[in-house]
Amino acid sequence: MVVEDEPEIADLIGSYLRRDGFDVTHADDGTSALPLARQVDPDVVVLDLGLPGLDGIEVCRRLRVFSDAYVVMLTARAEEVDTLIGLSVGADDYLTKPFSPRELMARIQVMLRRPRTGTPPDAAPAAAPGATSDTGRARDLRTLGTLTVDLDGREVTVRNSPVHLTKTEFDLLAVLLRDPGVVLSRDQLINAIWGPDWVGDTHLVDVHIGHLRRKLGDSASRGTFIRTVRGVGYRTGDGQ
Repeated sequence: MVVEDEPEIADLIGSYLRRDGFDVTHADDGTSALPLARQVDPDVVVLDLGLPGLDGIEVCRRLRVFSDAYVVMLTARAEEVDTLIGLSVGADDYLTKPFSPRELMARIQVMLRRPRTGTPPDAAPAAAPGATSDTGRARDLRTLGTLTVDLDGREVTVRNSPVHLTKTEFDLLAVLLRDPGVVLSRDQLINAIWGPDWVGDTHLVDVHIGHLRRKLGDSASRGTFIRTVRGVGYRTGDGQ
């Protein structure tokens, strides 16, 4: 889905997406984008920051209420990226105009190689520990104190209550849980989640870690589930 008010840019993005086999829907303002997103349930939203009416920040915040689509935010100036990161608007990636359509497509392809989150915000509770998959195989469950993560079903609970994460938030948590206690740098996390060809501000990791902590009821000072190793990166906490 493309949300862009400049017809030339919208057409350019749409042509590259269609060339790579994507079905493309387009909205030219934020007000019409939200009901359209509910209708088509997109995998990826390419969202311009400077939309008329509702701007990209507000559209992204409202989108996150009902959608876990990947969001790539387009900005007019490089310095806007720092502001957006500080505002924690919930976008998965950022590109500054003018941008290379090939770079945009490469980032989208990296995102889509990661599996979709299995649980929308209003879905049923996560599977209980010991549950099996549809094939009868025991699910890959990881626990950390009151946190339980089903890596196969992509479901998360804290104190048996389901927690909805975006795909990027879940992927970060999964990478950390697969190597409990091991310190991973921002570059290692970028490589694991966004891929080795990603180019951008590595502090984007900090933004998603901040979102993740808030949703899990954690904080940087407590470090119950995720601990900051100053000057290095992040590792799992001890769950206490």
